[in-house]
Amino acid sequence: MGTDSFDERSSMSARIAEILMESGVMVGKFVQSKTVQATISHIAHEVVSILKNSGQVLICGNGGSAADAQHMAAEMTGTFRIKTRRPLPVFALTTNTSHITAVGNDFGFKDIFSRLIHAHCVSYQQETLLIAISTSGNSENIIEALKAAKTYGATTVGLTGQTGGKMKELCDFLIQVPSDDTPRIQECHLIAEHAICDLVEQAMFSEN
Repeated sequence: MGTDSFDERSSMSARIAEILMESGVMVGKFVQSKTVQATISHIAHEVVSILKNSGQVLICGNGGSAADAQHMAAEMTGTFRIKTRRPLPVFALTTNTSHITAVGNDFGFKDIFSRLIHAHCVSYQQETLLIAISTSGNSENIIEALKAAKTYGATTVGLTGQTGGKMKELCDFLIQVPSDDTPRIQECHLIAEHAICDLVEQAMFSEN
């Protein structure tokens, strides 16, 4: 092994340790927050209440947050821990590429989620809860989605970063990660999303 290769691996190992340490510190700070814990509990309670009343949950986000939306919806329509249960009406608004590209082209990218929310709320005519995920809190299509949800009286939940951005004023419940570093925010979001899935599933099906 040459000196350059050794130095490169040594530098990479140091960076790996740094990344893992940064992540661990942020996750530790996030999960120990009493505010975060209480907000997760409130959100899970709202989701359970709406689903028990034949309502629906919609989830949206961009990029990694779009993946989170799909991940969370899949845990609800598939299964999280309890294998023998019915699927729950929880839908990611990020999966229809024909809709996203058509609306993005014909109206603008800011409308890709809001038009789906109008469609879901008009046709479903039941209680709706929207989970909007944005690390910055300022994504224009997320802001429009929250505004659309508000027009139907939907409960609005936001997952975001340190400042809350513009979405802060549009959310009934807001989970804020105390960071402006996107990877660290996303890691904490996933923990909160899994916690919500776990609590909802247990509340609805643990007696079965």
